[in-house]
Amino acid sequence: MIGLTRRRLAATGAAALAAPALVLRPADAGPARLGPETPSHYRFALGAFTVTMLLDAAGLTDGPWPIVGEDRPKDEVEALMRENRLPAARFQPGFTPVLVDTGQEKVLFDTGNGAVGFVPPPAGGRLVERLRAAGTEPDAVDVVVLTHCHTDHIGGLMRDGRPAFPNARLIVGAVEYDFWTKPERLAAAPEGNEAKSALVFRSNLVPLGERTRFVAPGDAVVPGIHALAAHGHTPGHLAFHVESAGRRMLVWGDCAHHEVASLSHPEWHALFDMDKAAGAATRRRIYDMAAADDIVVAGYHTSFPSLGYVARAGAGYRWIPVTYQLER
Repeated sequence: MIGLTRRRLAATGAAALAAPALVLRPADAGPARLGPETPSHYRFALGAFTVTMLLDAAGLTDGPWPIVGEDRPKDEVEALMRENRLPAARFQPGFTPVLVDTGQEKVLFDTGNGAVGFVPPPAGGRLVERLRAAGTEPDAVDVVVLTHCHTDHIGGLMRDGRPAFPNARLIVGAVEYDFWTKPERLAAAPEGNEAKSALVFRSNLVPLGERTRFVAPGDAVVPGIHALAAHGHTPGHLAFHVESAGRRMLVWGDCAHHEVASLSHPEWHALFDMDKAAGAATRRRIYDMAAADDIVVAGYHTSFPSLGYVARAGAGYRWIPVTYQLER
């Protein structure tokens, strides 16, 4: 079972803050049975690039309502789940950073929960061990790209009070960074998501300012990777195009929190979107582009390996999970 609880943070500058956390407990709680096993990483070739999906946290939690469809009746969201042969009131979100090896540089998109994110250890905060299991040491990462600054994306920047990726330069949206530096962020409800993210931002990202570069939509990160506007979830939320040898991938960050509910009804409000209307407009624009361009998508919160394609379906869209499409 998975539930929403309160857990005291015990790392970095946010040590004194207590805030909501997703505590994921394994299904095999009894010693006499074996529970399900999920792979820790998934690797494929994108042109001359090598892409590795890394599972930072795993387990079941309550939902997807109100995380998706908070403006809709609970039974409407649950009915959609049942129609898609999914549990009505529980789901398994992905927390999936992406490592892109261009042959010249290793580029990591987002850093997972770390010790201070929505899913703290032991269920979450596993990025470093996942990287090592996939054959990459943290000090081999050259660039860390942040889609936005919520704690489950920047929590892994620090490890035991030191940079988790000591040789990496950081990329973050200029609008996003400016938003989280404003003093009023800390004036939010002390146990709310916004205040928690602001504190983790100050403890995990601000100390790395000398190695941080700010980007805007359209800017290149490294050759073959450039930023794309995707605001609404946060004011400066970015997606990223990745392209090599004519093959493309879209890293869309938090443009979906559930591969059925978010895509079937992009107009439904998402609990963690800071601007509900802008978030809905971004979802429809991004989904329409992904469907029209027929490109593979890395969706951070979709089910692991968090890769799929988008197709139009009536007034909405549907997620087509990757099976063997990338085996070329």
